[in-house]
Amino acid sequence: MPKGQPSVVPDDGLTTRQRRNRPLVFVHTGVGKGKSTAAFGLALRAWNQGWPIGVFQFVKSAKWKVGEENALKVLGASGQGGTVAWHKMGEGWSWIQRTPADGEPANEDKAREGWEQVKRDLAAETHRLYVLDEFAYPLHWGWIDTDEVIEVLRTRPGTQHVVITGRNAPGKLVDFADLVTDMSKVKHPMDTGQKGQRGIEW
Repeated sequence: MPKGQPSVVPDDGLTTRQRRNRPLVFVHTGVGKGKSTAAFGLALRAWNQGWPIGVFQFVKSAKWKVGEENALKVLGASGQGGTVAWHKMGEGWSWIQRTPADGEPANEDKAREGWEQVKRDLAAETHRLYVLDEFAYPLHWGWIDTDEVIEVLRTRPGTQHVVITGRNAPGKLVDFADLVTDMSKVKHPMDTGQKGQRGIEW
């Protein structure tokens, strides 16, 4: 098993073990494909370690059955690794802008409700890994306050890791996060008119 050696050893008073095991905030952003895919790959590693996992989908439609959802739910129920809780907050906000029917909460309200649930779970230390899928969108749109999110993440108890995906992650969040990956696009089949296909996009 390869073990990376840090190029800097900070004078923070922590032991190597303490520093290695501190909880991290990840941001996967950029216009390229693979932001959510990478986050779900990380969830597989967490499941293998027996960690409880919470997935919160903030944008993709609640009716959209992504392949990772089924796979992780089956693994979570297998009893061989960690548990998996999957929450859907969205109705396709980034792809289909529609007016909610009478009595339905607006998309902004659904996003805020989702964030409130994340806050409750963080306070209760419900999960060890949180995947906030497409959460960068409601932050970018101003539906949820980025400063509040940063403060909640900064003061979260225990050893809870948080992964946030989505384009246009706010600069403040990027500056705060421990690990940031910008997915750039070099080529994509859609550039030549090919639509998404089963097994690749979902």
